[in-house]
Amino acid sequence: MKITEVKVFVCSPGRNFVTVKIFTDAGLYGVGDATLNGREMAVVAYLQEHVAPCLIGRNAHDIEDIWQYLYKGVYWRKGPVNMAAIAAIDMALWDIKGKAAGLPVYQLLGGKSRKGVTLYAHASGETIEDTLDKAEQHIKQGFKAVRLQCAVPGLNVTYGVLGDKADYFELQGSRPLPPEEEWCTQKYFNMIVELFQQARARLGNNVHLLHDVHSRLTPIESARLGKLLEPFGLFFLEDASMAENQDNYKVIRQHTTVPLAIGETYNTIWDCKDLIQNQLIDYIRVAATHAGGITALRRIADFASIYNVKIAPHGAPDLSPICFAAHMHLNIWAPNFGIQEFVGFGNAHSARIFKHGFEVKDGMAYLNDAPGLGIEFDEEAAQEYPYKRSYLPVSRLEDGTVWNW
Repeated sequence: MKITEVKVFVCSPGRNFVTVKIFTDAGLYGVGDATLNGREMAVVAYLQEHVAPCLIGRNAHDIEDIWQYLYKGVYWRKGPVNMAAIAAIDMALWDIKGKAAGLPVYQLLGGKSRKGVTLYAHASGETIEDTLDKAEQHIKQGFKAVRLQCAVPGLNVTYGVLGDKADYFELQGSRPLPPEEEWCTQKYFNMIVELFQQARARLGNNVHLLHDVHSRLTPIESARLGKLLEPFGLFFLEDASMAENQDNYKVIRQHTTVPLAIGETYNTIWDCKDLIQNQLIDYIRVAATHAGGITALRRIADFASIYNVKIAPHGAPDLSPICFAAHMHLNIWAPNFGIQEFVGFGNAHSARIFKHGFEVKDGMAYLNDAPGLGIEFDEEAAQEYPYKRSYLPVSRLEDGTVWNW
């Protein structure tokens, strides 16, 4: 079964998404997600100019060989642009293989390890009360796990809390450039313990609570935070600190027993190898779109399982529903699956473009048995939502120093 065409689409039904569609001479096609938020067109150019020409005429069944060809064959390995492109090709090929076999992708991976995929929802508010009101709404809908984020008093904007803004496009105004946000660690510490004290008092002990620091603390500050939050039994603390130097997490680990999660910006197994094998984390949060697709994430999951580390794939709204589909198949299969981040399936505009049969009930997501990934991409509908340049924010300390956003 030969690859005959590789098409790349960019659409913006509220967020920019890059979608790859691979066609074969057998009449089958597959779809993949190549979205790299804030650098979408870099991946588009890479796919169109460098990757697609190399795939024409290749056997679509040779997923592993094509993955290795695109990874090792470029000499310049790794990197978010390269790996997002590989990921989209990889997803599309798994989609094709599943359709050719008449089986959902999870069956090709080895079948189900569980009946459904446990999700965690986001509760983000301008005040602690607002955050907990939203958490209660999710719990009433059946969610057993909720991430809590609250605006920090004294800061103009806080990660995860957009106020009256619908998305990052609105933050940028009429001139799309990166919005800048202030950060103050002390003001954050003044709020964060109170948030979780009130959360446990109001929500009880039968709901899992999570929190994302988004890498704004130094390792010793994260260690302090972990100790302060231990009494509230967090499911995990996400991105407590940057870990480009993976030894940073030794500092955090030796001071707190709060479970640690990281990985959404990682592109290969090498980015998280030491964290996993030294058991410095409990959950690895790589996304299929940003870490090389299903083939690569399966390899990471297997490696992590040796060290009792679970997968908890990134599920931000800048990953398309195709990425969510890839995660669903990996999550239902992986024996060391932990939890899946879930922010919904987008808006009504997105639903016109990405069509699927996934069901969410009582805080769990369920797959149907459609062949392949079980999701379709409507090319005509996508054309109604053209690309809009967009950036993620930039963070600065109050003295103006550029910081981790």
